[in-house]
Amino acid sequence: MTRLGEIFLGHAGTAITALKRGVDSVRQDGAINRHPIRIGALPTVSAKVMPRAISLFLSENTGAAIKIVTGENAVLLEQLRVGALDLVVGRLAAPENMTGFFFEHLYSEPVLFVVRAGHPLLQPGQDIFARLDEFPVLMPTRESVIRPFVDRLFITNGMTAPATEIETVSDSFGRAFLRQSNAVWIISTGVVANELSSGAFVALPVNTEETKGPVGLTMRTDTAPSPAFTILLQTIREAASQNA
Repeated sequence: MTRLGEIFLGHAGTAITALKRGVDSVRQDGAINRHPIRIGALPTVSAKVMPRAISLFLSENTGAAIKIVTGENAVLLEQLRVGALDLVVGRLAAPENMTGFFFEHLYSEPVLFVVRAGHPLLQPGQDIFARLDEFPVLMPTRESVIRPFVDRLFITNGMTAPATEIETVSDSFGRAFLRQSNAVWIISTGVVANELSSGAFVALPVNTEETKGPVGLTMRTDTAPSPAFTILLQTIREAASQNA
């Protein structure tokens, strides 16, 4: 064989090897696609970001199955840590809980004091914190990411805790209870974004700027995303940018 032929054969061998790797990658992703991509979604992203993100993902026809679970941040992070979840979408956890994880910021949002339309506290000239003990208050649980921010806000405004406090992580209960009562719901903006847009719920005029915090993607530092998982991350980013 001539030297020119040897050079050609070398390049051809490299190209064939690269092609084989590409085929193997697709085959591997096909095998992975038989197992769902497992997402832990906090309520703050479940109402608006995730529905849009999943619609965009399905339009890509990857063939990958999706499993979405919700719950308290600490529980979801522990499931992520042991490999029961591939991704958690929600508020950035406290630094001591982020060992072994990395966080990608998507947007920031505050906590709001939300009531039903027509609530007595919506009358002009109300001192919200002075009258808050007159109403049931739905609070984030003590294990939630946003609870320390809420507790500090109460202290800043001369209160320790509401007289009638109901801790809940159930957004379904929160929505139903708010509609049929004079309760005040202290909740992340994203959870009630649709109700605020429709006018069913109204945010009380309380300065909650100090409760503003980052929302984004939490993954293990050793994550090696498949092509389908990479596409999912892209669709979540796109949906978040539309709702930020």
